[in-house]
Amino acid sequence: MPRSLIVHENFLSRVKARDLPQGAPPTPGLAPHEMVALFRNQCLSRALDRTSRAMQKAGQGFYTIGSSGHEGMAAVAHALRPSDMAFLHYRDAAFQIARAAQLGQSIAWDMLLSFASSAEDPISGGRHKVLGSKALAIPPQTSTIASHLPKAVGAAYSLGLARRRPPEHRALPEDALVMASFGDASANHSTAQGAFNTAGWTAFQSVPLPLLFVCEDNGIGISTRTPRGWIEASFRARPGLRYFRANGLDMSETYAVAAEAAAYVRNRRKPAFLHLGTVRLYGHAGADLPTTYMSREEVETEEANDPLLHSVRLMEAAGALDPDDALAIYLETQERVDRVAAEAVTRPRLKTASDVMASLIPPARPCAPTNGPSADSRAAAFGSDLKAMAEPQPMSRLINWALTDLMLAHPEIVLMGEDVGRKGGVYGVTQKLQTRFGPDRVIDTLLDEQSILGLGIGMAHNGFLPIPEIQFLAYLHNAEDQIRGEAATLPFFSNGQYTNPMVLRIAGLGYQKGFGGHFHNDNSIAVLRDIPGLILACPSDGAEAAMMLRECVRLAREEQRLVVFLEPIALYPMRDLAEEKDGGWMRTYPDPSERLRFGEIGCHGEGRDLAIVTFGNGIYLSQQANFTLRENGVAARILDLRWLAPLPLEAMLRATQDCRAVLVVDECRRSAGGPAEALMTALAEAGRTRIARITAEDSFIATGPAYAATLPSAAGIAEAALALVRA
Repeated sequence: MPRSLIVHENFLSRVKARDLPQGAPPTPGLAPHEMVALFRNQCLSRALDRTSRAMQKAGQGFYTIGSSGHEGMAAVAHALRPSDMAFLHYRDAAFQIARAAQLGQSIAWDMLLSFASSAEDPISGGRHKVLGSKALAIPPQTSTIASHLPKAVGAAYSLGLARRRPPEHRALPEDALVMASFGDASANHSTAQGAFNTAGWTAFQSVPLPLLFVCEDNGIGISTRTPRGWIEASFRARPGLRYFRANGLDMSETYAVAAEAAAYVRNRRKPAFLHLGTVRLYGHAGADLPTTYMSREEVETEEANDPLLHSVRLMEAAGALDPDDALAIYLETQERVDRVAAEAVTRPRLKTASDVMASLIPPARPCAPTNGPSADSRAAAFGSDLKAMAEPQPMSRLINWALTDLMLAHPEIVLMGEDVGRKGGVYGVTQKLQTRFGPDRVIDTLLDEQSILGLGIGMAHNGFLPIPEIQFLAYLHNAEDQIRGEAATLPFFSNGQYTNPMVLRIAGLGYQKGFGGHFHNDNSIAVLRDIPGLILACPSDGAEAAMMLRECVRLAREEQRLVVFLEPIALYPMRDLAEEKDGGWMRTYPDPSERLRFGEIGCHGEGRDLAIVTFGNGIYLSQQANFTLRENGVAARILDLRWLAPLPLEAMLRATQDCRAVLVVDECRRSAGGPAEALMTALAEAGRTRIARITAEDSFIATGPAYAATLPSAAGIAEAALALVRA
């Protein structure tokens, strides 16, 4: 007999026999009618769990990680406001049900549509079984390792900033708090630990952070036991984090302690940690048999502590509801869920690739018009730099000026990252910005890439336009799941209702003479090109960088896109091209109104003998190689892709169609997901036969004199181009 049926039968027989578990008397705070309402929510959560297993067995449902044993979260929801944003653990159906009840919603139909993967599911449109609701301020999560906690920290931080600088698209009320729940096993993950540390680190400095962590401690992560007392020992005395504890099997105690914790967070604007004792019934998921790794005695001991049995006991003790009436509610709820499920499984499902992909790209949103920064604001911000704008400058300085103009035009823009403020960035790209705009718009973060990205993602939930910086491309790999698993998936799994508009700046690629290894010289962008819906931009000179950055901000602000702006480190200070002190790679600052449109490629030259298709450092090197090509009578054009995801393939094919040969120059590794693979494929599929590519070797990058040995060079490009043309 499956454990779900055993738990069900135990509930029926024990309530009939008045064989209820022992426990403390009801904690004051809940009125009798509130206890009954919470019990109804718990019964609905339990019924949905049982029905989801029946649906899966019948081939009509597809996901069965349930909430049984965690029904105490209904009382946590009751202690919060419906406007408090909640990032939920996947076992928190009871929380969503109770929150829906606060607004008078009937949630069973919506959740069953999700179980059935129906296209009419109001949160994901049939793309996944997730908890979530726009009306209930519950963004959908697919995390199993608490990777939603860093963005919960960011959302909580945004509440304090929004009081001082309300953004145009503000989503949360001024007195809201943010709640994030997770399991005891997930608390051990580095992502979660980073979030706890960031929250405590922030609060330790008296920065407002109204965030309530809720740890649902059922003592086990799939099959790995959490040592008894581990969570309390780890969090009771954590700096900056107030600890609360409640018995999650007792709805009255859970409500009283959760209300106390919420009041502390809301009034003090400080984070708290609510440690909630729970049990896990049925095993991890529908296919999991807990008796394969737990003794039968252990399993039955957990089942004997069914929180619904405790609720029946508490309601009887409080005079709120007789056990027979409680049993009737339980049975009626199950019958109702079964009836609704029978209809939900008949509703249409997604069928085509276009159906599934319809929410990859978020919808545009209306934005207040802007004429750009005013002359007075520019004069005050730039000071003497205004005069310097008439003279050619290196890329780093033009990016700095572009950021300044953008921040003047859009007060909701906030920069954050390691050393971006006082120091002005490792390469000086963000220097003076903190002086110009203040420390709450140019935030020096702690050294944790997951927290940097989480800060940005969370702030975007409350209407800000974040521009986080990852100091070096290789550092992104410490935190790439924040982009792939959290930011990029949010519009997809919410059917476009929730989005993460941001512009992530990353300094990267190779050719730095003073650095080596995979930390500072890194030419791997495969992880970014692999993320559906993400836009990846890469400039090659300063003027281009300024105009592309403006377009990236427009894409994030107006079209709610997730954009990565990859800045070639080696080109930051580049001044010369053909010879020393020729100033051939410096540019004048383009007018703030000028931008390069998304997908628009650059073309240098009109030669028809050869087209060199490249980007970033490849443009600089190809320009140098072109001197040799001219000397050898080859008329070439150099095409600057600019946009590396999605690649502007049609524009590239049009721009090369009248050229006799095409050479792709890719500074990424030959077989590691660089753009050359897709470019060569597109050229071949278009019937081009005279094509070749030159790429980096499949290697890490060395330091010292060999820093460029594994990378394309001007001489190598010229040699490959001449060989292709003469073949």
